[in-house]
Amino acid sequence: MATEPTPQRIYRAACPNCGAPVEFRSAASAFAVCSYCRSSIVRDGDALQKVGRSAELFADHTPLRLGASGRHQGAPFTLVGRLQYGYAEGTWNEWHALFDSGSQQRSAWLSEDNGRYVIAFDAPLTEPAPTAASLRAGAPVVVAGQPWTVASVTSARLVAIEGELPEPPASRGEFVVIDLRNPRGEVGTFDYGDPARPRWSIGRSVALAELAMSGLADASEKGLKGRSLECPSCGAALEVKLATTQSIVCHQCHAVVDVSQGVGADLAHYAQAAGGRQPQIPLGTVGQLALFARNGERAALPWQVVGYVERCEVESDPGEAQSFWREYLLYHRIEGFAFIVDAEDGWSWTAPITGVPERYGDSVKHDGVLYRKLYDYGGRITYVLGEFYWKLERDQLTWNTDYQGTGGASDKRLNRERTGAGPNEEIVWSAGETLTADQVTSAFRLAPAERAGLQRDALPTSLGGGSLLAKVFLAMFVIAILLMLFRCGGDDCSDVRATFGEASQEYRNCVANQRGGGFIPFRTGGGSFGGFSTGGSHK
Repeated sequence: MATEPTPQRIYRAACPNCGAPVEFRSAASAFAVCSYCRSSIVRDGDALQKVGRSAELFADHTPLRLGASGRHQGAPFTLVGRLQYGYAEGTWNEWHALFDSGSQQRSAWLSEDNGRYVIAFDAPLTEPAPTAASLRAGAPVVVAGQPWTVASVTSARLVAIEGELPEPPASRGEFVVIDLRNPRGEVGTFDYGDPARPRWSIGRSVALAELAMSGLADASEKGLKGRSLECPSCGAALEVKLATTQSIVCHQCHAVVDVSQGVGADLAHYAQAAGGRQPQIPLGTVGQLALFARNGERAALPWQVVGYVERCEVESDPGEAQSFWREYLLYHRIEGFAFIVDAEDGWSWTAPITGVPERYGDSVKHDGVLYRKLYDYGGRITYVLGEFYWKLERDQLTWNTDYQGTGGASDKRLNRERTGAGPNEEIVWSAGETLTADQVTSAFRLAPAERAGLQRDALPTSLGGGSLLAKVFLAMFVIAILLMLFRCGGDDCSDVRATFGEASQEYRNCVANQRGGGFIPFRTGGGSFGGFSTGGSHK
């Protein structure tokens, strides 16, 4: 095998199948895919051996591509390989990032994470890994002496490979991937591709802007072909525009089309019931919002509205008034995804976080802020428009808990959401802040005639220091609600049982509250502080 005397120490040899040149940027790489014939090639010293053929990659619009480079904590890296995985909700990518300091090379994995990214390094295990069957979403677990919480359990399969990898992939069939999170903001991942030797990695959330990436694919680059299709319901032409879109809504008949398994002749879809509202912020609108802090400062960035969701609260008592709220999915090509939430008690923005808060009884602590629990509730999707990075299902259910910051941080919000069950179960925490209606209308430059319909600023609570009269009224209202709850009888936990199962902690808590006269906080506001169904995890 010829070796070029370059600082990158690129190794080249002919593909044993088609003769095209195959490159190895790392002397330690043991596996690559020929970019011409897609043969899977194992390297043993200077010899190459074909061991199979990789499937075609699922076409997407991710800005990442082979050869793109960046810096992480001051060290340079280059993307030299990609693993593409499939699961029940669609696909995700893990990019092999090669750090090359000149004297030492090290591999890492840049992975998609709920519309954002995590960079992780393989870590040694000094003790046997827990079995996949012993872990479930929400359960605590100790790994290498450190406490973690299981965030998701996913049944996955390897779909395709591109470029070079530090070692041949372990599995070609179904296997389990389990994500763990901790209060330090870390993501731990068990990959059971080889059940006898699970892979363990630890990473942190990153933004592409923080990585100072260069060589990214241009948004208009024709090499990344858009996924065009006909609506299977009415035949209208549809074009999937976003990198991670798993569901798209037909602009003509409003059918929800599942593209999570690729664009083919037979696409799963379902018709939506009539009655959904048109979004007050139209799809495609771009607004300037300062959501995330970078280097201690928040810069306003252009966020485009790409999806719209209407939700209703799952009724625990048929006699209660049902609450509704709306969520707008926002997209920024480098920052990823975020949401703005339009609830009856005001506006807020939210985005998934990498770690999990620390628990203090019913309260939690995140980034130095103590949050008090507001209420538990179930949610159901009733109407959608646009594109989404998760797979949408008819009447999709979630189970949520909302929290509000205390002290001088009463504008901050946290939400815990649980989705799925069994082999594809997940818990996602998201964080954000309240917004005023004026902030929303100004950011998206809405016409004066449209502003009146958006005036729903967050209601004051006892933490916000409202007037004495308001506090007295609120206290009387809560007492009345308590009396109503204590009079309620029957089994109000059927939705919880149907969603999470009779053995779930949610169902047991619900039954215990009913039998023991316990009180589940009632949602006086009738909205969500950021609950949304993502359908994704460390993907």
